[in-house]
Amino acid sequence: MPLTRLDQIDRLILSELQADGRMTNVELARRVGISAPPCLRRVRALEEMGFIKGYHADVDSRMLGFEVVVFAMVGLQSQAEADLREFEERCLSWPLVRECHMLNGEVDFMLKCVAPDLSSFQSFLTGELLTASNVGSVKTSLVIRGAKDQPGVPFEVLEERLARTP
Repeated sequence: MPLTRLDQIDRLILSELQADGRMTNVELARRVGISAPPCLRRVRALEEMGFIKGYHADVDSRMLGFEVVVFAMVGLQSQAEADLREFEERCLSWPLVRECHMLNGEVDFMLKCVAPDLSSFQSFLTGELLTASNVGSVKTSLVIRGAKDQPGVPFEVLEERLARTP
């Protein structure tokens, strides 16, 4: 469904669920100004159409003992579509890789890795990532601290853009 087919209530539902996916349907309906049954129908339709991909808890990795966050910039030897897909599939099997993004420019992929300590990350780097087929180069940057970690999309920007569209 194109974005333009979502009405303001659908966008408000998405915004509210993005901020708090644990609220009850009754609370969500109250916040968006409709009754509970149509609200639930809308949420289910948004799920079926793929606008809502899932519900997750935002866990604190450091409190769980994952002290190291590293961004790895990976250059591949071949950028043939089959080789790109093969690398993406390989990333799915690596538990320390939490995000994998194909990029345009000098770097082919950016990986966000989370590890309990530097030794664990180093073992992954030297034993898995650097030895993976088609990997030509890897440059890493250790995160010292994060200033912002906000998942989702900025709905306020979307609403401003839609308000300007005739």
